[in-house]
Amino acid sequence: MPEEPPHIELIPVDRVTVLNPRVRNKKNFQEIVASIAEVGLKRPITVTRRRNGGDDEYDLVCGQGRLEAFQQLGQSEIPAIVIDADPHDCMVKSLVENCARRQHQPIDLVYDIGGMKKRGYTDREIANKTGLSIDYVRGIAKLLLQDEQRLLRAVEAGHIPVSVAVQIADTDDDGVQDALQEAYEKNVLRGRKLLVAKRLIESRNRRGKGLSPSTKTKKQLSTDALVKAYQEDTDRKRMLIRKADATRNRLIFITHAMRELFYDDSFAQVLQTESLDTVPKKLAARMDRQELMR
Repeated sequence: MPEEPPHIELIPVDRVTVLNPRVRNKKNFQEIVASIAEVGLKRPITVTRRRNGGDDEYDLVCGQGRLEAFQQLGQSEIPAIVIDADPHDCMVKSLVENCARRQHQPIDLVYDIGGMKKRGYTDREIANKTGLSIDYVRGIAKLLLQDEQRLLRAVEAGHIPVSVAVQIADTDDDGVQDALQEAYEKNVLRGRKLLVAKRLIESRNRRGKGLSPSTKTKKQLSTDALVKAYQEDTDRKRMLIRKADATRNRLIFITHAMRELFYDDSFAQVLQTESLDTVPKKLAARMDRQELMR
């Protein structure tokens, strides 16, 4: 038998509770508002009914953006598919729906997995419900448990694989280098991704695991630290001066050698035969200055 179409009701907007709220991208949200204002609601929201005394209340399963768009447009009612589910099942359905969305903020997927873990679901159950691999779910759950926010962002952005992120989270500085080396040898991190991973690790070491600057890394600047910083800066400048002097000496040598070669008749004849008897103006001017200084 063909499946019956879902029953759609008009329900009061102000009686819908969002169980799993999330921050929306302002630009995308305004596009939703503009679309609904122009052509109407293309897909109803999904809710579950909850009795509150004599009135019906509703818990949102999916459709937060559409619900908030109706609120912004000043609408009092919204079309909704009402399903039967207890608050626990409703929350899980909401999390699964968020995981399955085609367009979502990458980090949303991470915290939806964390939300299901808090509600007692195993890694395998989460993998089955979301269509993700169990290794991915396990890795994300472990990074969440250790509050590795920087590594989580890098994983969801596609900069490093979750397996490498877990290795980094579980080891010390020497182990991190071994993890990068192993990822390089397995052709998991190469080229730009390897550079991004190295910068990520440096940032994590300086600022901590969180995305906000870590207060733990802030230290009172002592006199010894100032002297050390001054000394390091002085050493860098001395190195630059030595490199500049070496480059200048090489340039003087090349200029002198070219000038001497041009005064050799046999060499000059070969250059003319091969139509190579011209030099760049800058080099010719420098050779002329060297001649005047003789």
